Amino acid sequence: IDRAGLVGADGATHAGSFDVTYLASLPNMVVMAAADEAELVHMVHTAALYDTGPIAFRYPRGNGTGVALPEVPQQLAIGKGRIVRGNDPMSGKAGKVAILSLGTRLAEALKAADQLEAKGLTTTVADLRFAKPLDNEMIRRLMATHEVVITIEEGSIGGLGAHVLTMASDEGLTDAGLKIRTMRLPDVFQDHAGPDAQYDAARLNAPHIVETVLKALRWNEAPLTEEVRA
Repeated sequence: IDRAGLVGADGATHAGSFDVTYLASLPNMVVMAAADEAELVHMVHTAALYDTGPIAFRYPRGNGTGVALPEVPQQLAIGKGRIVRGNDPMSGKAGKVAILSLGTRLAEALKAADQLEAKGLTTTVADLRFAKPLDNEMIRRLMATHEVVITIEEGSIGGLGAHVLTMASDEGLTDAGLKIRTMRLPDVFQDHAGPDAQYDAARLNAPHIVETVLKALRWNEAPLTEEVRA
């Protein structure tokens, strides 16, 4: 799926805001989203080897993050994410905040983690890789060991956040006071602008992640920036 997320000057009708929603509603569908160009290499390779059913991988328009491309692509385990910062959920170690990212918002999630850690809030960042099937085991363990769980994606309503909330509801994971917040694109067609400005308007950049966490924790502190205050 080319043009995942917001695409700047290509215009509102070219934005990939809604594909996770409709693709993940289809039985037996596998839906992946690459966090960077190296992950895209792995996902192309994985899709080429996958013969069990339909599979999609989504990536944005524009430049990558500049990471080195792998010389040998990996076949990803279907429905398995990765921890890119913080505690391995298998360790059972507790933290304050877990950020579950799908797609290229991972870079902003990592920036937000730096700011949260500076405030003394231990933060785990996961790249889920898959919107469907979800890595239920990893998500379950992160929810069991963190007070606040944030999902963030380059998609609109009915996407990753909705699936994570459904899983948490089905398993009663919010009964003990877990705070879950979903961050996603607004349910509108975005006007022309540069991608950075569009994501700022959609409130999906690092300062907005930090603000969402602090509000969930009822942190008694002024907003971080003039931009967030506006």
